[in-house]
Order: sequence, then structure tokens, then C-alpha cells
Amino acid sequence: MPLSPEQTEEISAQREQLAKTRRVVSAGMEEKLYTAFQVLDHGFVRVVDYMGDDSAICQAARVSYGKGTKSVQNDEGLIRYLMRHWHSTPFEMCEIKLHVKLPVFVARQWIRHRTANVNEYSARYSILDREFYIPSPEHIAAQSVVNNQGRGETLKDEEAQTVLELLKADSARCYDNYEKMISQDGQQGLARELARMNLPANIYTQWYWKVDLHNLLHFLRLRADPHAQYEIRIYADEICNLVKGNAINIHHSFLPGFKGAKPYHQAINRGVKIIGATAHYITKDLDEGPIIEQETIRVNHSMGVNKLIEVGKDIESAVLSKAIKLHCEKRIFLNESKTVIFE
Repeated sequence: MPLSPEQTEEISAQREQLAKTRRVVSAGMEEKLYTAFQVLDHGFVRVVDYMGDDSAICQAARVSYGKGTKSVQNDEGLIRYLMRHWHSTPFEMCEIKLHVKLPVFVARQWIRHRTANVNEYSARYSILDREFYIPSPEHIAAQSVVNNQGRGETLKDEEAQTVLELLKADSARCYDNYEKMISQDGQQGLARELARMNLPANIYTQWYWKVDLHNLLHFLRLRADPHAQYEIRIYADEICNLVKGNAINIHHSFLPGFKGAKPYHQAINRGVKIIGATAHYITKDLDEGPIIEQETIRVNHSMGVNKLIEVGKDIESAVLSKAIKLHCEKRIFLNESKTVIFE
């Protein structure tokens, strides 16, 4: 159970509170605000705050001119210019703050994304709970023979059971000793900041993580990838579900062709005669989200990867700008894995 009765009661009270505001709000985020979504055995993710709505990117892009003074065509041209020159600040105008409960070893991977603000639960001031991540048997796997940092085949029943028993026993023993060291029953008790060094990396911690949309998309693109470690990927998947229908990705190919990394390299290797760009909503599956807009352009055999990238920038900008415009004008209807566009 990732939430205590007190936390559940607190969340219910937060969701019942309503307030009038002059700031823009997102109906999708308001619906999910404060609700905890379970991840792994004891973890969760929940939205505790956000800034910006569907139009925030477009408003930021035209801030120098003032709202209402720009035509649609000029809006598209401005966003195309921003994308062509990689001026990404308008996409950083939207922010989301998440409350995340996660194993320490997952947190140490997560914190490598240094483009967010983090405030973590302090084990110097507080006593950590007796909660450990214990993987399910299907996730107990051997070292990969082709990837030095990944897992391979699932361990056989007897060996997997031995690993699980060791994980549970070591976790319990470490926490028992932690409690003995900090206890003040008949002794001074060791300082919590020292005793915490005895805790295993699978113990749960919590933090608030605030990130802008531009960097959130980068985080999800890396951590929701099938090659990412399962334990952090499952968190990325849940965040994808939180922003589903709200976050747009621009992919440098005409999907469903050439998914994943380096699509222009893939295109060169296949000798394609056209390249394209696709704007789609982000989901937990890599480059599988509902497609909003696509466009193609002809190329030939004389063009190398760098030339394709150069040619592709304009088409990517045009596709993204149109997708953002459609989204901001609420002309997109989601129908399961597809979209219906009201032109």
C-alpha cells in the first residue's frame, strides 16, 4: 500500500478544495491534481502543482507582440523560426510539479537529469519508513550478454527464489540494525545522518520534482524508452499517462516508419525517396502516440545525413507549429489510439 490512511485523507481534502483564480488552468491537469497513481510495490506519482495551459507556448512565442495582435499565419511563422534556430524557451513556459515516491537506486538514476528542481525527504531529520522495493519474479534477470548495463534472460525458478529471499532478508536486517543504532532506549543513539548509511539502495524515498515541459519531454524520451531500466521506465510510463493528450512530441520521420533514435540515419540506410515529420501525443510507448499532423518532402541519393537533417528542420517546424495550433484551438478529438481533426 503506497499511501497511508493519513495521506489518503489529506489527498481527499485537497481535491475537495476549490478556489477561483485569474490564472489559466488546464482541465486535464485539474482532473488529476493531487491524485496518487501507484508505481511498483510501494511507490507513486502525483501532480501537486502546474503552470501554463495549452496556449502557454504560443503566448510565449508571441509575447513581444501582445495577444490578439497576431494572425494565425504569423504565429506559425514565429514558432517555425523558434524551432529552426532551436530557441526552446517558449516550450519551457509550462511547468509541472510531481510528488514521487521511489526506491533510492531509481532516484539516483533520475537525479542525473539536472534540468529540474528537486526537494527530497531528508533522512537527517526524519526516520525513513520500513518500505523496500522487492521486484516481482518476472523482473529477476541475469546480466545481459549483449549490453553491459542491462538485464537479460529471467532467472530460473529456484535461483530467482533465492535472490528474492536474500533481498528480503538483507533489507530487513539492515533496517533492524538502523533502528537499533538510532534507538535512545538505554543508550545515546547514533545520529540519523550517520545511521542512514546502513540502509540499502532499495529503500523508498520521496521528493518533489518540478520540471518544465521542454525538459520533461527529454526525460520521457530517454526514460520511457524500452532500453531504459524497467524500474525507472515504469515511472516514466505513469508520467506519460498523466500528460497523455497534453504533451506533444515532434518525431523526425513519417511514422510509423523509422521509430526511435536517429531516424535520418535509418532513412539513409534504407535509401528512402521521401522523408517526413510527425507530431504526436506522447504515450508510454515510444513514438506510438496518437498522430496529430504529418508532412513529407522528396529527397534523393545525393543527400547525406547532415543534408537530410538540414532539410528536415523546416518540415519539422511546420508540422509542430500546426499541431500546437490545432491543440491550442481544441480542434483535436482523441479516439483511443487515433485523433480526429476538426479542420
